[in-house]
Order: sequence, then C-alpha cells, then structure tokens
Amino acid sequence: MNLTPVVLPPLSRVSLALYAGGSSDHVPLHLDVDFARAAGYPDVFMHGMLGCAYATRVLTEWVAPERVRHLSARFVAITYPGEALTATGTVVEWGIDGLATRCRIELELRNAAGERKLTGHAIVDGPEGSLP
Repeated sequence: MNLTPVVLPPLSRVSLALYAGGSSDHVPLHLDVDFARAAGYPDVFMHGMLGCAYATRVLTEWVAPERVRHLSARFVAITYPGEALTATGTVVEWGIDGLATRCRIELELRNAAGERKLTGHAIVDGPEGSLP
C-alpha cells in the first residue's frame, strides 16, 4: 500500500535559514555559499535532518505523530537550493509485534529528476480501524 506522497516546493535558502535557526544547526555549509564553495561544493545544501523531517511528513499526514514507534533514515545524496522534493512511503509489512495495525513503512525522498536523496523506514501504529 502506498501512502499519499508529499510534494514539497523547491528548496529555498530561506528554508535553510529558518531550519538552522529552529534547530540551532548553523553549520556554514548550509548557510554560507562562499564557505561551501571553498569546501568544494557548488552551493550551500540542505541539512540532513531537514530532509528527514520532510520524509517523515508522509507518515504524519497518515497517522498522528504519537503513533510513530521507530524511525531511521540514511542520507543518500546532497540536496541543493532549487531542487523540488517528493516524500513517499510504502507499507511493506503489517502485523509487526503481533499487532494487526502495527506496520513497517519504507520511506524515500527524491528530487524531480528521480534522484534519491534519503531512504529510511518507520514502524507505526496504523490509523484506527486499519487492516492490511
């Protein structure tokens, strides 16, 4: 079963600055283009945990946040400003831990070109009344 994808607007420098302020992650690679270029990157790039937050939205638009029991993510590729992203989730297993509504969901975050940026999985208690 595929969850409803979350289509995000192109990544902006404003989003990077707001995330940096909210998370206290002020690493200059994410904010200072001159610093990023001096380090060998063409531009600033998205915080890994911001990508994780974006990918997690596919879960929390399906179930309430308190129903998420486990979440893991792997950062696969760098995301630069201007890239539009889509988060997807696929239920791959039901009945985990003997609970009919607990399920495992595979997560992905891809850009418009189809390049994978993040992969992961989650264990969630499915919506009330959900069955495989």
